[in-house]
Amino acid sequence: MRRVWFGTPSGLAECAAVLYIGVIAAVARLSGHAYVLFPELAALGHDVLKRPAGAWARAPVMLVITPLLTAVIGTVLARHLPYGVLAVLLDAGFAVLAIALLKSPIAPAISAGLLPLVLGVRSWWYPPSLLIGTGLLAGIAALRTRFAPAPAAAPTRADRVDDEVQSAPGQLAWLPLFLLFLVAAVSLSQFTGWRLVLFPPLVVIGFEAFAHAEVCPWAHRPLALVLACGLTAAAGLASVALLGAGPLGAMCSLLAGVIVLRVLDLHVPPALAVGLLPFVMPHPSARYLAAVLLGTGLETGLFLLWRRLAPRVLARAR
Repeated sequence: MRRVWFGTPSGLAECAAVLYIGVIAAVARLSGHAYVLFPELAALGHDVLKRPAGAWARAPVMLVITPLLTAVIGTVLARHLPYGVLAVLLDAGFAVLAIALLKSPIAPAISAGLLPLVLGVRSWWYPPSLLIGTGLLAGIAALRTRFAPAPAAAPTRADRVDDEVQSAPGQLAWLPLFLLFLVAAVSLSQFTGWRLVLFPPLVVIGFEAFAHAEVCPWAHRPLALVLACGLTAAAGLASVALLGAGPLGAMCSLLAGVIVLRVLDLHVPPALAVGLLPFVMPHPSARYLAAVLLGTGLETGLFLLWRRLAPRVLARAR
């Protein structure tokens, strides 16, 4: 990490994302509704504030609607079905369908739908609680577009890759192996007793990777993804243990995640959400770190298999 990082536009945007999470964590603490601090707000806030011309920042309406819709679906399923393969497949299927029908780029909405199943959230307060964070972020994106439009510079190669990864998939040849990943992860979580083997941000990472295997930014560095998720999970656990589940702890967790991705030179916004999950877990412990490493390793292995098969499968699909 360069010494001048905090003075660059990118660094300042990331500092703004840390402050944004601090504000949301404060609202969560004051309101008594922990899920106002929806973990994927770390990913959404980081990308929207850092990339004002990015796919997520250009879709403020979808930024609000898509997570709300999937959260409602996830809450319904959590209230009527036990955690298991059927519930997870229905949840993920409805979420992917919603993203496809809305042509929404907001893949973190999948996490919004899965969180009630994984953490056993049945309260109807959960879906509307997301509106505080997503609404504020959408308002920031819309106001910045209106009053401070981004310079009309040609997008960088990294920006083009990020936009493609965040776009709704154009074909479904990847879906069977993605569903296999979900079945394997749920089965492993039930075998170990650790539901967080299938931690919600992992499904977002898997969705973006399987649907966009040809351009996935970490495709050639799978171990870096496992390391990034492990380190952000450890940072989240340490922040909660040392600073509590309040604004300061949330800000330190996100800052640590930003530094991890900077040092690893990896752009995987959902990995930042891994560090905020301990803030909404009833009893965070070291088992969460073990579950994250196990789940990420499983997803990475299946993705590498898909990446070997993808060229032939996609060629036939065309």
